[in-house]
Amino acid sequence: MKVRFWGVRGSIPVPGPRTVRYGGNTTCIEVRTSDNRLIILDAGTGIYPLSMSLFPELPIDAHIFNTHSHWDHIHGLPFYIPLFIPGNRVTLYGAADPITMSGISDILSIQMQYRYFPVREVELKADLLYRTLSERESVRIGAATVTPFLLNHPVTNYGYRIEEYGKSVFFTGDHEQPYNIFSPDDPEFAEYEALLRERRSAIVECMRDVDLLIADSAYAEHEYSGKRGWGHGTFPSSIELARRARARHLVFTHHEPNRDDDSLERVFHDALAARTALADEPKYTLAYEGLTIEV
Repeated sequence: MKVRFWGVRGSIPVPGPRTVRYGGNTTCIEVRTSDNRLIILDAGTGIYPLSMSLFPELPIDAHIFNTHSHWDHIHGLPFYIPLFIPGNRVTLYGAADPITMSGISDILSIQMQYRYFPVREVELKADLLYRTLSERESVRIGAATVTPFLLNHPVTNYGYRIEEYGKSVFFTGDHEQPYNIFSPDDPEFAEYEALLRERRSAIVECMRDVDLLIADSAYAEHEYSGKRGWGHGTFPSSIELARRARARHLVFTHHEPNRDDDSLERVFHDALAARTALADEPKYTLAYEGLTIEV
């Protein structure tokens, strides 16, 4: 498999001279299978430059897997250019809304109401399909298998594991290490902690022995206390996750939008310097637009 990053920022796009090295587009990752099937993880603003690169390949059959419905992971979707061209095919996958129980189709149809966008969904020319997934409901795309796993975020968030011919990639989407909401002196603390241990172990197992782990690492350790509960990881929490899962390569992504390129590199290097290196340490990479990894 070949993995390419088209958007690596979280929350809001921040293009400009401060982010030129790592990029300012929000989350979008292209995965090509061994037979060149196109899998797209999330549709942040990075999906627009991705779509512009696809013209030599038209018609395109794309499989877009949405981790969750927050704006920075969907707001590029109406600008995925193949949607407007006859002969293309797009299948959008994701979770149902747990409150309304509406399917994944709402993500596109709501965005393309006239109050938000000048072109209605019914005016799109591509063949558009929707598939609402349950947790662990695998999808077969050629020789690859894509499986969603429920992670921890304020809205339903699927991490996706992609496997093909013994190789594997896992993308967390937005994920915060589950934490105990009770204080240690609360009588419910111990019971909740036991449940958390099971949940954390289940999360590690779905990433077990993955070749490439792409993880939400929005915050430095010193920033986390003020943003606890917002649903995002830190550089140290991603390192811990990769080590526990025995991942071979960890890519840090979902960069905090206020962080310029220089400060992003400082946080990255500080996190690596603070850890005690292990004999079987994963490889660590800071995601940037254009980064391409062969798995």
